Amino acid sequence: MSGSESSPFRSFQDSAVASSHQASNQFSPRPSWDPQPAWDVAMLFPPQGQWSSGDYLSLTNSTNWLVEFDTGHIEVLPMPTESHQFIVRFLFLALHAFVAARRLGQVVFAPIRVRTLPEKYREPDVALMLAENDSRRSNHFWSGADLVMEVVSDDAESRARDTEEKRAEYALAGIREYWIVDPQEEAITVLKLAAGQYETHGTFKAGDTASSNLLAGFSLDVAQVFAAAEGAN
Repeated sequence: MSGSESSPFRSFQDSAVASSHQASNQFSPRPSWDPQPAWDVAMLFPPQGQWSSGDYLSLTNSTNWLVEFDTGHIEVLPMPTESHQFIVRFLFLALHAFVAARRLGQVVFAPIRVRTLPEKYREPDVALMLAENDSRRSNHFWSGADLVMEVVSDDAESRARDTEEKRAEYALAGIREYWIVDPQEEAITVLKLAAGQYETHGTFKAGDTASSNLLAGFSLDVAQVFAAAEGAN
């Protein structure tokens, strides 16, 4: 049968399509030009200030967002950029290679929940737990760490969080070494714990080699770290 001929099936098909369009126009809601948040879903969660550790752990079990917890409040961190992740990858691979070759402990990268204080959890970019503290590791979160690294994001809030808030908090948590890797300044500051507070082990820039106080022999070429932001390594 040629395409120009009609058939009972074709007539039924055309009628069905027309009816479907008519029903769709009659019953389908019009697109909203003023979208609103899903408040009903938000109401399933505690208000800020009333979150518990259990609430936080439950939330972060079901999302791939970076979320930190601070005394009843959650903080949703900005999504990292590609260049940020390239630097994190470089740091992780370098530290992991050094630690694994010597069987010193375990190195992980975000997202990993690290409980720094009884009602505080952070998700550092890179974290090390030495083998001697293996009992502080669990499948759900770590209780502190021995060394952490944070790559500072561009926004002012993230900068203050990494350079001020976490500096004080990681010291209180007894984290023995904290690397602040700052792409904007192209500098790496290595802090060492002394009498419950951080002292500057060194601030290293292009042409320098950033070294660890905790891990004898571990060092990184600063220029190579920041070149990694371009996917060079």
